[in-house]
Amino acid sequence: MDSTAQSMTGDRIACRATGVRANAAGACIALLRRDFVLAWRRRGELFLPLLYAVIVTALFPFALGPDPELLARIAGGVLLVIVVLAMLPALESMFRADLDDGTLEQWLLAPQPLALLALTRVIAHWLTTVLPLIIVMPLLGALMNLPVKVLPVLIVTLLLATPLLVLLGAVLSALAAGARRSGILLALMLLPLAVPVVIFAAGAIAGAQSGMPYIAPLTWLAAALVMAIVLAPLACAAALRIAVES
Repeated sequence: MDSTAQSMTGDRIACRATGVRANAAGACIALLRRDFVLAWRRRGELFLPLLYAVIVTALFPFALGPDPELLARIAGGVLLVIVVLAMLPALESMFRADLDDGTLEQWLLAPQPLALLALTRVIAHWLTTVLPLIIVMPLLGALMNLPVKVLPVLIVTLLLATPLLVLLGAVLSALAAGARRSGILLALMLLPLAVPVVIFAAGAIAGAQSGMPYIAPLTWLAAALVMAIVLAPLACAAALRIAVES
């Protein structure tokens, strides 16, 4: 009887754990679907970073002249900086609307971990704001006369650097969620954190352009991204609790 009772208790715990995992997955999927729908309804604002990146990239050849060697030499760093600058304005409003309409209070009361919901929001933000910039990178590279052999390295670098910057920006956005007109403050706080990311990313691109090894900077970016995926949602959850309670 004791072994039977223990077996039944273990089955109940396993079923409860499975239900909790399924509930968390369903909540994340629902949150992603909601963010995608809202982003599509505001698709005019959604395409602003993309339009900004295309316009700035198209203006560089006119400002620097038609020298193809000069454009090819600076193309990697210029495209990296353009993507970083294009994604900055959208970070300010990552949690602002949720705080205003009471969604964050519902997140605090939900049975799902707040850090998991925050990570889901970061993923949705990256998919809707940054991923289109990476998709048009071949076009932007052609405008800057970027060597074809450097384009895969640039895309891989952006796939590692931009999620890391979005995770760091999400923590700062959660801290400044209750402040009005916090765009400049957010940019100033993010700048010291973004500089090392940009340095390693630019080092990888420069190494690919000059024929030097570039795996080491990419490895450092990957390690920092893994660490940010683990720690940034926890810090973001703590900041959101402070923003709601204040």
